Amino acid sequence: MSLRLVITGGGTGGHLFPGIAVADAVLSGLPGSEVLFIGTGREIDRKALADKPYRQATLTGSGLKGISWRGRLASLARLPVGLWQAWRLLRGFKPDLVLGVGGYVTGPVLLAARLMGITTGIHEQNSVPGLANRLLGRFVDLVFLSLPGSEGGFPPAKIRLVGNPLRPELLAAAQKMEMASPPSGEGDPVLLVLGGSQGARRVNRLVLEAVAELVREGQKLRVVHQTGSLDLALVQQGYREMGVAARVEPFITEMAAVYAGADLVVSRAGATTLAELALFGKPALLIPYPYAADDHQRHNAEIMARQGAARVLKEAELSGAELAAELRNLLADPERRQEMAARARELATPEAAQKIIAQGRALAGV
Repeated sequence: MSLRLVITGGGTGGHLFPGIAVADAVLSGLPGSEVLFIGTGREIDRKALADKPYRQATLTGSGLKGISWRGRLASLARLPVGLWQAWRLLRGFKPDLVLGVGGYVTGPVLLAARLMGITTGIHEQNSVPGLANRLLGRFVDLVFLSLPGSEGGFPPAKIRLVGNPLRPELLAAAQKMEMASPPSGEGDPVLLVLGGSQGARRVNRLVLEAVAELVREGQKLRVVHQTGSLDLALVQQGYREMGVAARVEPFITEMAAVYAGADLVVSRAGATTLAELALFGKPALLIPYPYAADDHQRHNAEIMARQGAARVLKEAELSGAELAAELRNLLADPERRQEMAARARELATPEAAQKIIAQGRALAGV
């Protein structure tokens, strides 16, 4: 049986990619289904959705958190316009289910859906729910969670712990990697550096300092580094001067191959990235973004650390030399990396998208 699904959210990769994963799973698993993705219209939304075979739309609006009181008043003034736009989109598309995945755009769409009697749900990726989802959780029908411990503030009867949906190409690549022979360990180790979908300037600089120190000591390694747009030239030049073989890009789209080839990861601690690290079983040094809303990246990272899958490093207390020491220890200890990888895989939730779809369909009666 087919499903008419609206996904709403965006503005960051952490919001977009779970929504895309659910949308792709619907189209591949339920023939005849249709998807409308209502996003923010930001550059990252446009890039991530550019080749997707579903309808797309944007709303007028902006966020409320982290801006001045004047900005909040302006955002609230635009809310009725966004609500009217959402109502028109939903009336035209006639969805069976509307799923919000985070970001300011979800509010008007889910509110309009609720007023129209359409089944609604939200998916919260992080260990600490965001402002939009905390508010929306009071009136949507279902609350899907990625991580245990994030239930606080949501009505217990609505909660479903499902994990973080990941894109089909990642799931397929991870399954293929699991079925393949173990890597031989030949060649220089590969360090993967991820600052999030926008990059992370402080992480970029710390890694350059750390790798330079390791190179001076004679450490051989290759690097794959996602920089964000602002630091691309700086990081490229840094590796050139060190003589390090490095693939440096502002944003990497084919993440499956990159994860498969990595021996160790240095990363921020966004929920989607951590779900991908778990899926591929990658040991990691996590440097949470210290200004993330409600410090949610630190809470995310600590779940991985308690599992034994990662080490958490505080940005404010971290130097290039200290990061070099952490890298040195792990690069010299393949057995420890293998143990961390096994622990990470225990947190993987490859069926998350299917669980969301099945439970949403059941409640919507389709």
